[in-house]
Amino acid sequence: MQKTRLAVLGRFSQWCGLALLSLALAAPMAQAAVKKPAKKQQVSSSVKKRSMARKVEPARKVARQGKTQRVRVQLPARGARNSLRAAAVAAPVVVAERQSFGQLAGLHKTDDPLDLKSSVALVVDQDTHEVLLSKNDKAVLPIASITKLMTGLLVAEAHLPLDEHLSITQDDVDTEKGSRSRLSVGTTLTRGELLHLALMSSENRAAHALGRTYPGGLAVFVAKMNAKAQQLGMKDTRYVEPTGLSSQNQSSARDLATLVGVAHGVPLLRELSTSPGYEVEVGRRTLQFNNTNRLVKSPAWDIGLQKTGYISEAGRCLVMQAEVAGRKLIMVFLDSAGKFSRLGDAERVRHWVEARSGR
Repeated sequence: MQKTRLAVLGRFSQWCGLALLSLALAAPMAQAAVKKPAKKQQVSSSVKKRSMARKVEPARKVARQGKTQRVRVQLPARGARNSLRAAAVAAPVVVAERQSFGQLAGLHKTDDPLDLKSSVALVVDQDTHEVLLSKNDKAVLPIASITKLMTGLLVAEAHLPLDEHLSITQDDVDTEKGSRSRLSVGTTLTRGELLHLALMSSENRAAHALGRTYPGGLAVFVAKMNAKAQQLGMKDTRYVEPTGLSSQNQSSARDLATLVGVAHGVPLLRELSTSPGYEVEVGRRTLQFNNTNRLVKSPAWDIGLQKTGYISEAGRCLVMQAEVAGRKLIMVFLDSAGKFSRLGDAERVRHWVEARSGR
């Protein structure tokens, strides 16, 4: 029995020894097995680095080549640069003018025998009422400062004292178009002087002051302007203020020819509207104003009454009573394109009438 136990113990010890020996031998192999994948990873990462290096290398070469390439830009001399800067500063800013109502309506496409630059024109014999020339004469358009002719007519017919002193106030300052005036707020002139400047030099603050100081105020004055137009049969005419700065002041060539004929019958309006120039004393200063129609200074013209006008919506406008080739004519030019084209149209009409009469 005891021998049997010893035999079993011996075998057990032998088995344990073999097991320990197996474990001892397996440990290094396991470590080797664990280390081998790490070596493979190192190899693969190094391969990747080499391949990336190959890809990056051409780019580096290109970059190096880029650094060696130089571009020369030849700058102008300092004096030339200064001239260019000065030219850039001095260069005017061109702002396109707004289209007039006549342009928007296509009235300039209408042909006429004199190739006038005004989209609306009317020439009438004042004595016989014969229409010598007509172009879009029924079109209703803004009339700009032609408005002042009605303003002057009402002031003259009211027989208000022309020597009464009136002052320019903030109410007379143009807030619609932002136009300038040499009559600053606080300037005091007589009614006659303001009327002179309004008709001759188209002074907006002067015209507004005339309406504002009319008995009853500005609203009453504008109402009388419209009532007078209706009285004269000017059915196409409407006024909203006394200067013409508003594009809502509108009329037709036929209506304006009527107004010119009536205004020409007032000696004061004839005298003031055709005056070449006028001086006024403002404080310690003497201001010189000139007529907006240079034809009044021309010896070729015999003008009895005139008025000019301009706002962008109306274009260049001109109405006149003048004697041409022995005939008293009323001329109306509205929506003329170009700064001097309305005067050019008047000259074309004068030459045409003179040619027809054999002069």
